Amino acid sequence: MGIRDYARRWLNIQPSEQRERETLELNKDDRRLAEILGIDLDGVNVKGKGALKVDTVYACIRIRSESVAKLPLKVYQEDNFGIRKQGKHKIARLLRLRPNPFMSAYDFWKVNETQNCLYGNAFVNIEFDRKGNPVALWPIDYNKVTVYVDDQTGLSNVMQPRSKLWYVVDLGYEKRKVSEDEMLHFRGGLTINGIMGLSPIDQLRATVENQGQSNEFINKFYKQGLQVKGLVQYVGDLNKDAEETFRRKFESMASGLNNAHRIALMPIGYKFEPIALSLHDAQFLENAQLTIRQIAAAFGIKMHQLNDLSRATYNNTSEQQREFYTDTLQPILTGYEQELTYKLFLDEEIEDGFFIRFNADAILRADIKSRYEAYRVAIQSGFKTPNEVRALEEDPPLPGGDELIVNGNMVKLTEVGAAYRKGGEGVGEGTEEANGSEGNSDASSDAGDSGE
Repeated sequence: MGIRDYARRWLNIQPSEQRERETLELNKDDRRLAEILGIDLDGVNVKGKGALKVDTVYACIRIRSESVAKLPLKVYQEDNFGIRKQGKHKIARLLRLRPNPFMSAYDFWKVNETQNCLYGNAFVNIEFDRKGNPVALWPIDYNKVTVYVDDQTGLSNVMQPRSKLWYVVDLGYEKRKVSEDEMLHFRGGLTINGIMGLSPIDQLRATVENQGQSNEFINKFYKQGLQVKGLVQYVGDLNKDAEETFRRKFESMASGLNNAHRIALMPIGYKFEPIALSLHDAQFLENAQLTIRQIAAAFGIKMHQLNDLSRATYNNTSEQQREFYTDTLQPILTGYEQELTYKLFLDEEIEDGFFIRFNADAILRADIKSRYEAYRVAIQSGFKTPNEVRALEEDPPLPGGDELIVNGNMVKLTEVGAAYRKGGEGVGEGTEEANGSEGNSDASSDAGDSGE
């Protein structure tokens, strides 16, 4: 079983043969059982996929992954004639339709961007045919990949002039070493050494835990029937069994949604003193809103994208949407484009100007009135042909639409006002000839008169 077969297992596509698995017996109270299941017993679990249970983190990752996945990925070639699309290139079909038999291009990029947001790294194994052409791209679970640096004297973590990266994939029953030429390594967010990316969730763990605990607090607050905490006073002594029995009976009577707003009866000799601490007094809502803004800022998400329209207007929302592309998506897309171009093309193709680029027109596309006004300026200024503009609107080309046109009233800066001057320096050539002819005519007329 190779990397491709492992990728199928990761996608829940099981092979026909079953392999034996090791079993480990653990007591339900054993702490190792919680660690194996990824449960943090000391607090809210926000490690890896556990962070998706925090609503703000889930929303931010969904927005980023869908924003990347919906953009078309195309192959271009730059030569002496400009930049042209190469839609018939074998790489173009692979990226545009089906990176592998089990994923559409949309799902493929959602997987990679989600792993980048969670772990700071995304790995994709490249499957080649016998001729060395890429035929499939297989995403690999981040937790199954270990990156090593081979400096020819042993595996280390220090880059040397002749170092080479190796990716060791844990297939479960064996470990397979993959060279860097066969692995796409996308690094999301920050990186310190240029080899591994930093996990945003690890860097934001305290902030994410704060929101997770806030959500858990609100959840328990509702489950308890919105009942406040308090103290029960009793004149006399109670043993531990009596205290526990009374506490259990009182909580079952006064807590829970079924008991919300109902009257709780106190036995004789008992007195309940509530602890009056409201969410407003604890500035709970303000702190929760600050946490949401901190998480959104770390992922580069604008607040209006999280349905927070408290400070939104039509103009600043449109501008923030453009800032989302330039400040958040463009760096991410650039990293994807450079890695794909370097790993998927032959050296000869790179020298011939082939490269890969996301088409961000879907994000930058303005309203129809603004687009048509920009098209009009582009055509009349002579740097866009009518057919090029029609292609942007996905309209077919028309005869004669490949010619650049400009306004015929435009003149050179040095000739401005020439048509209004009758003589002197700076007058156009046609004007000078006209004045010369007129002067000769007058001279001939004067000569004739004197002769008479």
